[in-house]
Amino acid sequence: MPFPVERPRRLRTSPALRRLVSETRLHPAELILPMFVKEGLTEPRPVASLPGVMQHSRESLRKAAADAVNAGVGGIMLFGVPSDKDPYGSGAIDPGGILNVAVRDVVSEVGNDTVVMTDLCLDEFTSHGHCGLLATDGSVDNDATLEAYGRMGVAQAAAGAHMVGTSGMMDGQVGAVRTALDNSGYQNVSILAYAAKYASAFYGPFRDAVESTLSGDRKTYQQDPANLREALREVRLDVEEGADIVMVKPALPYLDVISAVCDMTDVPVFAYQVSGEYAMVEAAAANGWLDRERVMLETLHSIKRAGAQGILTYWAAEVARLL
Repeated sequence: MPFPVERPRRLRTSPALRRLVSETRLHPAELILPMFVKEGLTEPRPVASLPGVMQHSRESLRKAAADAVNAGVGGIMLFGVPSDKDPYGSGAIDPGGILNVAVRDVVSEVGNDTVVMTDLCLDEFTSHGHCGLLATDGSVDNDATLEAYGRMGVAQAAAGAHMVGTSGMMDGQVGAVRTALDNSGYQNVSILAYAAKYASAFYGPFRDAVESTLSGDRKTYQQDPANLREALREVRLDVEEGADIVMVKPALPYLDVISAVCDMTDVPVFAYQVSGEYAMVEAAAANGWLDRERVMLETLHSIKRAGAQGILTYWAAEVARLL
């Protein structure tokens, strides 16, 4: 047998050589840390189903945000957990609501050293747990919800948010929020559109973190996990309505969607490594079944390799330090 002409293994012979020819590189500036702040807390409270993740008090949020910025993360995504909820999600629009107060706290702490992002959705604030307002028959009223989203976006921008994340999957939500922001003088506030957000079973731990009161499911507005072309349609519509960035959520079960979205649009594409993805690795590592650090980095490299330019992950600050 003749010797092989090509020897790809030559480029794997040392860590330095492997590093030199690496095709995919993670950078801290591409990582975004989701953070939860709960109204009324005086100390941070662990989320049982998300090891290492906290519901923050206002004070601990400020400190954790500063620590994340010092680690080099590219952004922070804030979620509010109010003490009281009502059918209309009033706390989301109230300037004194926990999310808007937290935005002011974080911006005063870190300024423009990172991108302060906000979740623009009613689910954390509604007593029924849905992402929109309900019609008399119990269904989610798309168009009435758009008006509420516009007011919520303006409240977040007034609090100092650099970017708002439209995550409710209502038809026309990006256009409604863009119009509301522009009409209120916030033309420079960006929109991160959760353009392809699937009705996934991977969100369970997140719902613990925000103390969701949802009964039933969100299949009438979030996407069918079986569909890809539908995701591309959603992305196209969001870009046409003014989205500055589009996002796929979850990440690992939808790497093909991330890749397809990157191929069809020229705006930045982000992905959200959601709570269930994080919790599975943490649970397996705690049982000694996986090498936690290697799997953590491998999953993030796979998302980056699929084309995502930014990744929301609960490991953001830790990985930023490792990198």
